[in-house]
Amino acid sequence: MNYKIALIPGDGIGPEIVDAAVLVLEAVGKVFGHSFTYVNVPLGGCAVDQFGKPYPDGTTEVCKSCDAVLLGAVGGPKWDEMPAELRPEKALLALRKELGLFANLRPAALRPALTEACPLKPEIAEKGIDLIIVRELTGGVYFGKRERYQTEDRGEEAADRMAYSEMEIERIGRKAFELARLRRKKLASVDKANVLETSRLWRSVMHRLAAEYPDVEYSDILVDNCAMQLVKAPFNFDVLVTENMFGDILSDEAGMTTGSLGLLPSASIGADGPGVFEPSHGSVPKMKGLDLANPLATILSVSMLLRYSLHLQAEGDAVDAAVDAVLNAGHRTKDMANGGDYVGTQEMGRLVAAAVKKPEN
Repeated sequence: MNYKIALIPGDGIGPEIVDAAVLVLEAVGKVFGHSFTYVNVPLGGCAVDQFGKPYPDGTTEVCKSCDAVLLGAVGGPKWDEMPAELRPEKALLALRKELGLFANLRPAALRPALTEACPLKPEIAEKGIDLIIVRELTGGVYFGKRERYQTEDRGEEAADRMAYSEMEIERIGRKAFELARLRRKKLASVDKANVLETSRLWRSVMHRLAAEYPDVEYSDILVDNCAMQLVKAPFNFDVLVTENMFGDILSDEAGMTTGSLGLLPSASIGADGPGVFEPSHGSVPKMKGLDLANPLATILSVSMLLRYSLHLQAEGDAVDAAVDAVLNAGHRTKDMANGGDYVGTQEMGRLVAAAVKKPEN
């Protein structure tokens, strides 16, 4: 099979980590008999410099013509003082909107070789952490009506509307149940149903969906309890699904248990069409061109790309196994080396690419 991939290197370290990830994707192609065609798409600060806008005309059409989008990172101090419509981050919002990406997938997996890097107690880390948060990405308080107004006795007041429809909850809920079926068949829905009306609707829709997925072990958990359990017993979680703001906060909390931002991949997907796969960290401009950036989050995003856009489960497993093999062999980038020897961005990509192999059984 031939697959068409849109590459958005972006700004800062983006081009370097995408180059390293492509080495791994090419290795997957050779081992499993696939071929990949790449289309480079300028987006973010580099697009502002080249075209005068962060989201150039035709970007949507090019991305929609591809099977998946692999993105590095966008933004940097160079563009921070520009008008809002020219900020690189606006391009990410436009891309998600144009591609209909309503579900953000954020795994938090503690690689076995990095157990000592986990900030949690050793007796917790040793039990393993392998969870994924499914965050609703296009609704809730971040997209609700905003207003400021004067009151007679309290001064200026601000309000942000938080709204969810049955349709929005059902489509993210189904994504989460289907994902749980691909993993350990365990799903927890995070809400604040003891206080919020949106959460009560969320819970009722999720209960209705749970009846359609009897093979998935389902539970409800309040967001404050979930935040506590993520540091007390994260090994009890498999898939978590929640609304936009809760997911934003909890995914960062869960991500810290892995020991390095350089290990955090993410995916944004919709009902159909290409998904966008990218590391969770930023463009780190101060590291640009130094061959020091950790490409593993981008390489693990390739693993998600293979699974969730191309439906190549074995290939995604092979990438994960290759990353673990390289880490088990003691190879580290500077952020993980703890003062010891380290390899550069491209060398880490080459090491992982060389470790890609078909499963033995």
